[in-house]
Amino acid sequence: MSGKYQLYGVECSLYSGKARSYLRKKGIPFDEVLATINVYKKFIIPRTGVQFIPVVQSPEDDVWQDTTEIIDQLESRFPEHPVYPSTPKQRLVSLLLETYADEWLVIPAMHYRWNYPATNGRFIYGEFGSIVMPNAPGFIRRYLGKKAGARFKGAVPKLGVKAHNINAIEKSYVSLLGDLQTHFEQYDFVLGSKPSLADFGLIGPLYAHLYRDPAPGQLMRKKAPALCDWVRRMISDEVSMEAGEWLANDEIPETLMPVLQRMSREQLPVIEDTDRLLAEWRTQNPGKATIDRMIGTHEFSVEGVTAERAVLPYVLWMYQRAVDDYHALSDTAAVDALLQEAGFGDALRRGLTHRVTRENNRLQFAAES
Repeated sequence: MSGKYQLYGVECSLYSGKARSYLRKKGIPFDEVLATINVYKKFIIPRTGVQFIPVVQSPEDDVWQDTTEIIDQLESRFPEHPVYPSTPKQRLVSLLLETYADEWLVIPAMHYRWNYPATNGRFIYGEFGSIVMPNAPGFIRRYLGKKAGARFKGAVPKLGVKAHNINAIEKSYVSLLGDLQTHFEQYDFVLGSKPSLADFGLIGPLYAHLYRDPAPGQLMRKKAPALCDWVRRMISDEVSMEAGEWLANDEIPETLMPVLQRMSREQLPVIEDTDRLLAEWRTQNPGKATIDRMIGTHEFSVEGVTAERAVLPYVLWMYQRAVDDYHALSDTAAVDALLQEAGFGDALRRGLTHRVTRENNRLQFAAES
């Protein structure tokens, strides 16, 4: 292979957008390979053991699947202009917002993609059909794409999107658009004038689904034009890590506080209940080291409306990174004040019941020391 990295992904993939933006902003040379069904069969599944994209292949033939692992592996190889802030509040906020974007904003992203077929159908089925048969005529691609997309559409209720809470989910998302509009009217990126890990987390759902897809794209352009400008900055080929600065004195913009408060109000209870249920699941499955992707169902609430969703333990691995970062601090006073204002209380101090890890692209319980 060439001296470039290879990104296996598709334009309509949430997490491909995250990895692609990171590679561009870091100035890492790469070629993108369309992740067709044939590429899945011949490369992605044999090399990763799972059916998920994006996948990045290094010039030395190392292969990484998860976007957080991809970023961490590449940060170790390209340490100049890091995407992790070095100051405690900004670093912790970056980790929290990555968790929020990766594991919570997938709810509105999937809802708006699959529950507006009259507006999105022709576009998104064509996109999915290109994965199956990229050179086929448009009507054939759309026919194949509808069949290929059925599995993804079927995941929407598992995320907790039900008929009775759609209005609540949309209300929450529109409020988030307003909060992000206010923020990006004042700042080019989340923490100042250059991207951080938080930006790369947010660009995944806010580009591939919520900006590109017709129905949510119209909504974003109407409600949050400054957010649209940020999306365009994040997906451009311009290398942004070499210029600009994060805010001085470890400042967290006050405009981010509503976003963090939304996370603590909506997602944090789900994380904490997932931790509780995973502890129960471990007791009930003493011989299993690998954790199932779904371990039952539980209730959650958005805008005062309660619904049921699948228990998805993967969020604990993401959130654990923020917990570890908090516990590594020698002085937590400033961070504690921030967390109190954001509605997290002492959640990070309490941490999680069990440590989890990723082995061979699967979630496992970490070995106890």
